[in-house]
Amino acid sequence: MGRLFDTLCWGFRALAPKMTTTWEVPFDEEPCVFVCNHVGAMGPINMVIRFPYYKDCHAWCNEGIMNRKTCPAYVRQDYWWEPGCKLEPLYNATLPYIAAALIPPVLKSAPTIPVYHDARVMSTVRTSMRLLKEGKYIVIFPEQPSGFGEHHDWINTGWLNICTMYYRSTGKALKLWPVHIDTKGKAFHVAKPVVFDTARTVEEQQDEMVRLLAAGLRGEKVE
Repeated sequence: MGRLFDTLCWGFRALAPKMTTTWEVPFDEEPCVFVCNHVGAMGPINMVIRFPYYKDCHAWCNEGIMNRKTCPAYVRQDYWWEPGCKLEPLYNATLPYIAAALIPPVLKSAPTIPVYHDARVMSTVRTSMRLLKEGKYIVIFPEQPSGFGEHHDWINTGWLNICTMYYRSTGKALKLWPVHIDTKGKAFHVAKPVVFDTARTVEEQQDEMVRLLAAGLRGEKVE
């Protein structure tokens, strides 16, 4: 982590109310993936600053918002304001450029893993695998925005292939822990892990994994 991020973290922890954490089952502290709801910027912030294991957490982050050149376009398409609102022209002309000046330096200083959407995607995978082998934790936010403050019912699944890669590399089954970040209640609710079945392909178990992960990260009980 960089000095800029460390300084911001110190101030945030000093001023922000503490958050509680509940685990549906005890955490074994093995390398894993925490699969979380986004809650705007607060999801990533809380996971790398206030989660009990934040010191070993590394969050996937869209490379588009980490790059000064592409950050404005990313902000405009990511529902930072309600489309059609009265202040939309003002927001559109100011917020993307303010974000581009402030956000990339912070994210590059933070424990983030850039997520690329081109041939560089393997860099994301290699970095994630290296950190898992070092005993660290990967944090992923698979929800897809559908509007201002809203998300689709489905979650992104392309990242699930990391389960297969981890098994081939280590011979171990990767655990995916769903985390519901309740900003209003100031709490992390961690559901029991979804464990990759090494006897089956990702495709064969994807529907069941997604059902459990989506319910857990939204704080829903699984029947």
